[in-house]
Amino acid sequence: MLMASMPDWSQLQPGFADPIHDAQGVFRAVLDALARPGQLRSVGSRLAHSDEASVAARATLLALADATTPVWLQTPLAEVVSALRFHTGAPLLYGDAALATAQFALLTDPARCPALDRFAFGTSESPEHSATLIVDVPTLAVGHANDGGLHLRLRGPGIATHTDVSVSGLDAAFWQARAALAPRFPAGLDLLIAAGDTVLGLPRTTQVEVC
Repeated sequence: MLMASMPDWSQLQPGFADPIHDAQGVFRAVLDALARPGQLRSVGSRLAHSDEASVAARATLLALADATTPVWLQTPLAEVVSALRFHTGAPLLYGDAALATAQFALLTDPARCPALDRFAFGTSESPEHSATLIVDVPTLAVGHANDGGLHLRLRGPGIATHTDVSVSGLDAAFWQARAALAPRFPAGLDLLIAAGDTVLGLPRTTQVEVC
């Protein structure tokens, strides 16, 4: 009789201390970030530090992912993998061939982001069948910060006129590739940019200009 091998939980980190209320708090922060592009929102210090991915990126996935939401990982990071498997049961995907089937994607090396049109971005009839990209970057700031980040100007729903942010780790080519998807609206990709315990929401309706 063959015995199923047990998962290796040696890299497992604790999840939320209060799974229900912590997940609700992160969910509200993410929704608010998407509703108000350009305004940074904190998910709180609900998780321990990890060198693999930011608190905001990991907390967002723990709050949003479940057994029905395939998650694509750019790199199979041991702590992230074990946490997602244990705390969410989400199917984990790897490799470029799986990009089109992911509902969430975690990019921890944004400089090597796959071509955006390879992710699922829905159709005009079913725009909800698209991926949400969670992009982990070194720094995020409101305004034009002198931190080596790219200065971006945002316009669109949820923004009175325009707002400026500074994002490091993503070059101008990334934003040009994103802009090239605009004609396919209402299909498209929603972005959550994470750094530390903060998150910046960029729904597909937000126009991004590199300044």
